[in-house]
This record gives sequence, C-alpha cells and structure tokens, in this order.
Amino acid sequence: MHFLDIAKNRYSTKKYNPNEKIAEDIVQQLTQILHLSPSSINSQPWKFTIISDTKIKSELAKVSYHNLEKINQASHLVVFSAVDNVEKFEHEILSQLPEGAVNYYHQFVKPLGEAGIKNWMRHQVYLSLGFFLAACASMEIDSTPMEGIQPDKYDEILKYDGYTALFAAVIGHRDVADFNQPTLKPKFRRPLEEVVDHVF
Repeated sequence: MHFLDIAKNRYSTKKYNPNEKIAEDIVQQLTQILHLSPSSINSQPWKFTIISDTKIKSELAKVSYHNLEKINQASHLVVFSAVDNVEKFEHEILSQLPEGAVNYYHQFVKPLGEAGIKNWMRHQVYLSLGFFLAACASMEIDSTPMEGIQPDKYDEILKYDGYTALFAAVIGHRDVADFNQPTLKPKFRRPLEEVVDHVF
C-alpha cells in the first residue's frame, strides 16, 4: 500500500478491542522503530516505556483524564519521556555524539538557557511520536496519541529518575464499531491550499 493510502486510512482510535493483543514480534519491531527515531543532531534525549502489564496500565489510566477507557482497552501503552536534567543530557548523551553535533549544540542550543534547552529536547520527542504513529499505520496497528495525562503521576508510577513523561500513545486493534474510523466518520482536514504553499 502506498503511504498516501495509509495516511488516508490512519486515524486516532477511540475504542479498542480488549481481546485482540498485538503479537510480541510486532511489538519488538515497534521497539526497534522507536530506537531508530530521528532527532536533531541525533540527540536522542528520550526514553520510551512500552507497557502491556494490566495492573500498571490500569494505574496509569486512572491519571489520564478522559483517556482511561482507551488505555484499559488497548493492547499496549507507550510512554514518551524526555531527559529532565540538562547536565544529565550533556554528560550522558551529548558526550557520545560526534564533534560536529557537539559544536552545533554549544553554538545554537546551549545559549537558549535551561528552559530553551528542555524545550528543544521535548521537540525531539515529538518527532519520535510522528515517526511511531506512521510506523504503526504502515503495520496496520491502530493508535491514539495522548497528551491528556498527568506527567508527574506517570513519573511517580513508573519510578522515573532523570526523565519526565511528556505524553503517551495507546496501540492495539480497533473495535469494529469504533465511531471515529474513516469508514464511519470521514476525515476532516482544512483545505490543502490553506496549509501547503509551493514556492517555485
């Protein structure tokens, strides 16, 4: 299938089939895909936590606002987290990068200050989310990105040290009656000419 067709059919799933789990080999492929996510200067200031344990999913669901039902229904929950300490990033990650990347960081990112650096790191994690959602769609895995979580509670439940949760995504297989699928609810997008310009 062409990627354009995949994009036309992909949507944010609202109702999952709790009885249909993602096969372990597919989860392992998605793990590798997350590992290969792109980031500015290959900075990789992230951690991905893939959860299938019902008890932990349920705990996280309770601190996920209106996403509770989706998390409990879905096969897996993936938590996307960013390094929360600039010194940790510079010591543990930046030191592994080539000289050109380090120079870029010191010339263009470091002058932004702590708040700016953390903002830059979070942007990289969002890049990985887009990459992941596209991969899921290409593998016929349904997904729902979710910013509606309580990051501090996620950090506490997952015992994060040096990272902080930013957002999550659930993955699985849709309920056949899910109202949000394109066959039942056509996709809405603003007119193409309003969002894409061509400069010749």
